[in-house]
Amino acid sequence: MVTGLSVLVLGAGGIGHAVVTNLETGIERIDPFKDMKNRPRAGTGTNLLLVGTDGRDRITAQEKQKYRLGGTPCHCTDTVMLVHLSADKERASIVSLPRDSYAEVPEHTDRNTGEQHSAHPVKLNAAYAEGGPNLTVRTVEHMTGVKVDHYLEVDFTSFMKTVDTLGRVKICTTRPLKDSYTGLDLPAGPHELNGGQALQYVRSRHIDGAADLGRMQRQQKFLASLIEQATSSGVLLNPVKFRDVASTMLSSVRADKGFGTEQMLELGQAMRGFSPASSEFTSVPMENVSYPVKGIGSTVKWDEAKSQKLFRALREDKPLAPARPKQPKAVEVAVAPGQIRVQVYNGTPRDGLGRTVDDALRTTGFDTTRAPLNGELRDLKRTLVTYDPRWDRSAKSLAAALPGAELRAVRGQGATMRVTAGTDFEKVQRVRAEETDSGEFGTVTGDQVACP
Repeated sequence: MVTGLSVLVLGAGGIGHAVVTNLETGIERIDPFKDMKNRPRAGTGTNLLLVGTDGRDRITAQEKQKYRLGGTPCHCTDTVMLVHLSADKERASIVSLPRDSYAEVPEHTDRNTGEQHSAHPVKLNAAYAEGGPNLTVRTVEHMTGVKVDHYLEVDFTSFMKTVDTLGRVKICTTRPLKDSYTGLDLPAGPHELNGGQALQYVRSRHIDGAADLGRMQRQQKFLASLIEQATSSGVLLNPVKFRDVASTMLSSVRADKGFGTEQMLELGQAMRGFSPASSEFTSVPMENVSYPVKGIGSTVKWDEAKSQKLFRALREDKPLAPARPKQPKAVEVAVAPGQIRVQVYNGTPRDGLGRTVDDALRTTGFDTTRAPLNGELRDLKRTLVTYDPRWDRSAKSLAAALPGAELRAVRGQGATMRVTAGTDFEKVQRVRAEETDSGEFGTVTGDQVACP
């Protein structure tokens, strides 16, 4: 994830060959492709396997306690993402592979014991524990039919350091997120996370019943916000900031020997115009999220037909997200505007204000009555939203469209929200529901999941 972002900044702002060469010396080199045979045929574009491990050797005791990073690492992959960079360098497709995916590793030598193993079933994250990067690449290629061109690996420490160097990353959530295992505790709303908090956010899997699947969605949302931060913060145009961020990223990354200076410059120069809208995120289609396997336990079984279609699209360099007309930015809310019934009142002496507010809310998608009324109060300074507490989520979604409005619960009011426009009314803010048309593969683009 971290080095995937470094690809976006390398080559920017006149950064030259010599500078990148110096940065490259900080990368720990490995050979994940050693002695590999019968590999898939290369497709169009570039494929990177991004692996996040649970390594925490360089984390301080204070950080371990603060961010709940104690315990013994399993030396396995905590996160696995297959990233496809299109041949024209205008699109990145990120596919999350559940760490508990049912997998069959090919025959290999155990890197810890030296014991020879025949092919056998495991959870995907166990491939790293048994055979390191080499077995991980072989397993992913066998499962997907996609040839991996480059391998990039980060651990907990490098993740935290990079976020802190880049600056806090903004995350927006429509509901509270709390996980007693990682210590994550975020109320609903926007947040700016430091490195440790960001690690809690992407690791949490005990927030709701979605477990690892919900965690993958949060990882995708975080990565989209990280791209937004990198492309909008000026780091691309500031050589000093660039050098700090890039050196932090690359000094704590493991990568294959083929990912060198020329590849960094080529990718970085081609992707200067990259933005969250240029990225698309999905997870491999699943048939059974609790597939029992004797001796292994509950695994995630992929939908064979749909997953094959997904990976064929990657090999053929095709976009995964459905084509959409460009939409203006909008605040993400928990309830779709079309599901919220609204009666508008004019709380001021200003003629036509009720009609203006009704029209603006209806244009944004709310189900207004189209019959605004004069309110009992005619000198209201602050716009007021009254609601029945049973429909509090709808009320909060409506209030998001009316910045600065006061929310007031009124028992027995019923399902219809009441908006009384005050003299402070200026405009209706566009909002959108969490649910989006994600197409055949459940794909979302970065601009859909990053904060507006």
